Amino acid sequence: MTQPLEGLKVLDFTRVLAGPFATMILGDLGAEVIKAEPPNGDESRSWPPILKKGESGYFLSLNRNKKSITLNLKDPRAKEIVCKLADKVDDLIENFTPGVVKRLGIDYDTLGQGHPGLIYCSISGFGQSGPYRDKRAYDPIIQGMTGIMSITGEKGRSPVKIGIPITDLVAALYAVISIQSAYIYKTSSGNGQYIDVALYDSMVSLLTIMAMQYFATQKDPGRWGLDHIHRVPAKAFKTKDGQFVQVAATNEVMYPSFCKLLGLEELIDDPRFDTNAKRVANRDEIMPLLEERMHQKTRDEWLQLFEEANLPCGPILNLSEVFMDENVLEREMMFTLDHPIEGIIKQLGFPFKFAQTPAQANLRPPLLGEHNEEVLSWLGYSSQEIESFKAEKVI
Repeated sequence: MTQPLEGLKVLDFTRVLAGPFATMILGDLGAEVIKAEPPNGDESRSWPPILKKGESGYFLSLNRNKKSITLNLKDPRAKEIVCKLADKVDDLIENFTPGVVKRLGIDYDTLGQGHPGLIYCSISGFGQSGPYRDKRAYDPIIQGMTGIMSITGEKGRSPVKIGIPITDLVAALYAVISIQSAYIYKTSSGNGQYIDVALYDSMVSLLTIMAMQYFATQKDPGRWGLDHIHRVPAKAFKTKDGQFVQVAATNEVMYPSFCKLLGLEELIDDPRFDTNAKRVANRDEIMPLLEERMHQKTRDEWLQLFEEANLPCGPILNLSEVFMDENVLEREMMFTLDHPIEGIIKQLGFPFKFAQTPAQANLRPPLLGEHNEEVLSWLGYSSQEIESFKAEKVI
């Protein structure tokens, strides 16, 4: 079955998270992804969680729809292989520390000279230029330095990081968008180009409405926790059973309905609260009244009432609840693959639903160097040369 990016060939020099997530998305959409690893493999192959037979769940979550080859880039013959691959692929993507690919001799200036159609995407923490270029980058550091932590957490309490490595994941998405855009340009012009994606830039770009809040007021927005900075009531309330329900009733149709369900009809026409702007201004007066009433029923009791009243609402679920949720199952956001070592492994589903060209799991996550012979044969190397490469630790 045809897929959206069928025909796109990608040479993947990424490891760990941001790069592998990007190339997995490209592979899910039909690109042929050749993952080039050092002979000892992507370091995340040994990272927890470790499955029953010893395989890394970390690696398995980020590397389906790829072929694995091993290359010892300290050997000139391995660099010759890279040059041949650069002539065959549309895109090379890497996420080494800035400067490493130049030392290895696989940078854009080197490879792009003989391959003007090559799209070359570099993902790094702080970008290929600027004062932070050589600074070591980790997700929490980027979250802190871009202001994300300053607006995450409860009011009056310490900053909190987002619970997933959001900076890596967002940079990966921007890398995918950039590569697809460059590929469209290449189809009309024949020209490749260099793409510089930084985790830092990616997170600054997400500040959007909070940035505008600062631009408009010249004041830091601060942390609002379970509340909304501009809307009341729009919050996750704690319920009788210790669970949380999120509900929003901020316009002048939903707010009266919400008050009636809570048995607080007197708040509907209260001049302190009869518009959203007034409720925001008098947040400290109205919220304790709402919170006290929300303690009187369980999560599921409130959810049923809010759903029947057509109020925007939802529970705060643990992952054990998420992966039993009927909507996750109906939307096929979890599926299984057969792995030669671990047997059946679970995978997250595809968030994009194409009517004519659906995403597919064509390949399970590869074993280390599993496709050495296939890829090198495709490049024209003989079986004797491939065996020689193995014996001499070129691959």
